[in-house]
Amino acid sequence: MDEQIIKEATAHIKDKLNIAPSVGLILGSGLGVLADEIDNPVTIPYKDIPHFLESTVSGHKGQLVAGMLEGQPVIAMQGRFHYYEGYTMQQVTFPVRVMKALGIESIMVTNAAGGINKTYNPGDLMLITDHINNMGDNPLIGPNNETLGDRFPDMSQSYDYIYIEHAKSCAHKLGLSLQEGVYVGNTGPTYETPAEIKMLRTMGGDAVGMSTVPEVIVARHSGLRVLGISCISNMAAGILDQSLTHTEVIETTEKVREDFLRLVKEIIRTLPN
Repeated sequence: MDEQIIKEATAHIKDKLNIAPSVGLILGSGLGVLADEIDNPVTIPYKDIPHFLESTVSGHKGQLVAGMLEGQPVIAMQGRFHYYEGYTMQQVTFPVRVMKALGIESIMVTNAAGGINKTYNPGDLMLITDHINNMGDNPLIGPNNETLGDRFPDMSQSYDYIYIEHAKSCAHKLGLSLQEGVYVGNTGPTYETPAEIKMLRTMGGDAVGMSTVPEVIVARHSGLRVLGISCISNMAAGILDQSLTHTEVIETTEKVREDFLRLVKEIIRTLPN
């Protein structure tokens, strides 16, 4: 990764901010509403930021929003980039590099995912306790810049244990049910076949989606603490007799919006050091 392009994007963003963000947020399909809760927001369209891509997917606004959320200075991606859009892994994860350069110390990643675990239901929120990279690629392939991170980063605690326990405590306090499970990252853009879902369940997956894993890999390479939350937007192929559509994903995330907002705001408000 070329440090110069990180510096150019970071300088452009920093020039517009009125806060120094400490927490980064990546908001997935239908979950960008959280950015609307940010106080005194500064909004920067991706298209205006040097070297940033544009999000091409419905449900992703394509802008950074920075300001105060529950007393914490945050910067949020209202919409993310995906490998299936034709971008490289390095391009998809570039915003994580930039947020690190802006000074964030932790990052929360969210997504809409298909439920593999048969005990789940559409609308459930799932804490990501671990992931399986089933994308056949890795954003760290290629020459390593030692100033950005180690050549061989440890992924044994990809999702911060303290943050996981904190999120569980917040859910209990709010009276919200919260699943815990392993997220499988596939490339997409096709939904999985029933046979593939059976394979992923055998591998230990609880939910499946088309994002998050590359960003978490780079976050850990950068030394950031990570918390991940999936909204189970539908049951994966072969579990229920139904077709799968992106419209259904957006509709389900809208139904769970209030619980999602309540949980994330409480987590942010009381985030441990």
